[in-house]
Amino acid sequence: MDTRAPGSSKTDPSYDVLHQQRTRLPLDVLFAPRSVAVVGATERPGSVGRTVLWNLISNPFGGTVYPINPKRPNVLGIKAWPSLSALPERVDLAVIVTPARAVPGVIQECAALGIRGAIILSAGFKESGAEGERLEQDILRVAQAAQVRVIGPNCLGVMRPPSGFNATFAGAMARPGNVAFISQSGALLTAILDWSLREAVGFSAFVSVGSMLDVGWGDVIDFLADDPMTRSILLYMESIGDARAFLSAAREVALTKPIIVIKAGRTAQAARAAASHTGSLTGSDEVLSAAFRRSGVLRVDSIADLFYMAETLARQPRPAGRRLTVLTNAGGPGVLATDALVSGGGELATLSASTRQALDAFLPPQWSHANPVDILGDADPERFAKALEVTGRDEGSDGLLVILTPQDMTEPTQTADRLKPYAKLHGKPVLASWMGGSEVAAGERILNDAGIPTFGYPDTAARIFNYMWSYTYNLAGLYETPALAGDVGLARDDARRWVDAARAAGRTLLTEFESKKLLAAYGIPTVETRLAVTEDAAVAEAAALGYPVVVKLHSLTVTHKSDVGGVRLDLPDADAVRDAFRDIRARLEALGQGRAFDGVTVQPMARLDGYELIVGSSVDAQFGPVLLFGSGGTLVEVFRDRALGLPPLNTTLARRLMEQTRIYEALKGVRGRPPVDLEALEQLLVHFSQLVVEQRFVKEVDINPLLASPERLLALDARVVLHPASVTEAELPKLAIEPYPQQYMAPFRLRSGEEVLLRPIRPEDEPRMAEFHRTLSEQTVFLRYAGLMQLSARVAHARLARICFNDYARELALVAERKDGELLGVGRLTRLRGTKDAEFAILISDPVQRQGLGAEMLTRLVDIGRDWGMARIVADILAGNRAMQSISRKLGFSILQHEELAPDMVKAVKVL
Repeated sequence: MDTRAPGSSKTDPSYDVLHQQRTRLPLDVLFAPRSVAVVGATERPGSVGRTVLWNLISNPFGGTVYPINPKRPNVLGIKAWPSLSALPERVDLAVIVTPARAVPGVIQECAALGIRGAIILSAGFKESGAEGERLEQDILRVAQAAQVRVIGPNCLGVMRPPSGFNATFAGAMARPGNVAFISQSGALLTAILDWSLREAVGFSAFVSVGSMLDVGWGDVIDFLADDPMTRSILLYMESIGDARAFLSAAREVALTKPIIVIKAGRTAQAARAAASHTGSLTGSDEVLSAAFRRSGVLRVDSIADLFYMAETLARQPRPAGRRLTVLTNAGGPGVLATDALVSGGGELATLSASTRQALDAFLPPQWSHANPVDILGDADPERFAKALEVTGRDEGSDGLLVILTPQDMTEPTQTADRLKPYAKLHGKPVLASWMGGSEVAAGERILNDAGIPTFGYPDTAARIFNYMWSYTYNLAGLYETPALAGDVGLARDDARRWVDAARAAGRTLLTEFESKKLLAAYGIPTVETRLAVTEDAAVAEAAALGYPVVVKLHSLTVTHKSDVGGVRLDLPDADAVRDAFRDIRARLEALGQGRAFDGVTVQPMARLDGYELIVGSSVDAQFGPVLLFGSGGTLVEVFRDRALGLPPLNTTLARRLMEQTRIYEALKGVRGRPPVDLEALEQLLVHFSQLVVEQRFVKEVDINPLLASPERLLALDARVVLHPASVTEAELPKLAIEPYPQQYMAPFRLRSGEEVLLRPIRPEDEPRMAEFHRTLSEQTVFLRYAGLMQLSARVAHARLARICFNDYARELALVAERKDGELLGVGRLTRLRGTKDAEFAILISDPVQRQGLGAEMLTRLVDIGRDWGMARIVADILAGNRAMQSISRKLGFSILQHEELAPDMVKAVKVL
């Protein structure tokens, strides 16, 4: 039965959308093809072409396999075809094993025939030199034009063990499982495959991405996000590729499926550092670690830990914090566990008085009376079980580790059996270390089968616990509600004028005076700084400011003033100012840099008893602008106490950046000293990140030192380096994370005459969103969510945090805000993964419905979709929601019905 809406037809692009959900996504042809051609199939023993063909036909995946070999009538007993164009059907996937120079022609043939997927196993591309790189670019140009998705080149291929699909030249098929393993190294994959067969470890996907010419980390993570067979994703990474795509995909997926990565090349030096302190302190591996933290990805240091963590996170809940209780029948292993725990950032839980009292009731008097809880070498299974139950109830503990050593009176197997009921203990992870060999093997199997991960050594177990709480910490940062950064009336245009004027003059270095003006425009407090080009002017400015003063070199070209003796502190009078002026000029002349002397700056001597910090930014080759925070002063490179982060920041991310440094403990107050105003420091870091995001022609910034005291924060010195005037805006390094899209902020007047602001949502909006949901009637909720949802569920933190946190590269919600901050409505546009479609949803508070707000929001969402380059905007709407259907029709949407939709639903479709 044709259920199309009147006026629609099968040639109408809007009608095609109804079939989008049935059609397969672009990467399906790579992971679940219905037909495969092996280009370069052969019977030559030991060849890649023979192995990959054999793997495809000996592991039935439900599809057809076509050998392509122009010189043979058949290969391995299967009819061979001379070319792709000679095949009786258009295949989904071409697996290419020809010499490198022939691959561009094969891709051209795929494009001409409409083949949408290719896996290039062939080597001899950019890893072999300039000619190979040229071949890659030829392939990419053709593939992108024809929308052919390519894995490789120089890769092992793709396995999907649950379906039997094996398009690799590996020696065996992996076991089915729920772990996806993606690697840039094919050789590592084969080694892991061999290990997994021995250890009976299974995989949902086994993927070698090779050179990542087209399909990269972000693409594969997005595909696995919707894969019901995949519960965790493991990555062996040698290079990040498209950093923004990786971070965007990882941030979306990490909350539902753990992403665990090991990155090779940890000790490789970054590209040549820039001249600034910040540039010399940043390195690509440190930046990568910061990016992993920002995206909720867990980084581990060994292949073994990669699989330990996948297993542990699949079996046990994540700890809420870093406090571990260690339960042991021997002192030494408890000490080893403690060393590993504390050195990795974890903490021993402090036993509460009630817990100690409960343990006293059944443990021998000689027990340790502290954590680690040593229950002594004669502990029987019942003592282990009761001790685990009691310590597990302690609210001061976030996880438990049970250690058993096989002593004469120990019963490893019976003890393991007795601990089985505690595999799920008050939502806390339970780990075990059964130390020994054959004597404890049966107990290990019992614990593992019960869901308690068991390790041969206690320090390994403690290390895994540290990884677990680190993962919790990273994820919490993604959706922790930040405080709203204070409005300081940012003078963005003024700041841009300072930058533009310097670039127009051919300069790449702002003077200290200009740098401080730039900072002040973003609300960063600076020392009052006055210019003087003569001795008399310097003395006059000093008198106006009041003694003592600081005199510094003013130069358009000198990078670091202290390196050339260009700083004089605590000058008490006019004579000292004159001497400083002359001495600074004389030092430059002695160094042969007399022309670099452009005068001095005069500043009041700041006498604050505080800490010297550094705040900076420089450009990383992979991730673009990167932020730095840490201990400052002249010994900044010596102490190297710093943390890196990616802009933009909110107050939560700013606090987490500070927490990663040693100086943070001092800033909280030590030895009777009052703490620094940490909230003000958070705000400063947020505004500094805004400067970095908005002033894109700024290449490097150093604020060193930033003096932090309980009374105030003050930037004593600043240095700003610009991109050369020859660099255009299009050539600037891209931000790794999409910043807040201010371009979509604009007022709107309701029919009542009230003016509201429509703007993109922010994580800080969560409290306001909770209040907004309290204004909604049950009817409004039903029409929006196609069912009733209790208020408690609608305002739950976990839900609202996800709603208010937008990855602006993937989704964008507009809120309507009154002048008093009340939210009146929200409209959301979300890209549909793997398509050129975006889906809208709109929710308006009952008191302001029928005021034109819904239509205005949808109009703006459509404009955003156009900016994104979407092909269509779609939405599923309840058939009874006549108001939303009416608005959609007025804005050019078609309202369509189809048997694949629920009977009470219609689809709104607008072709852009």
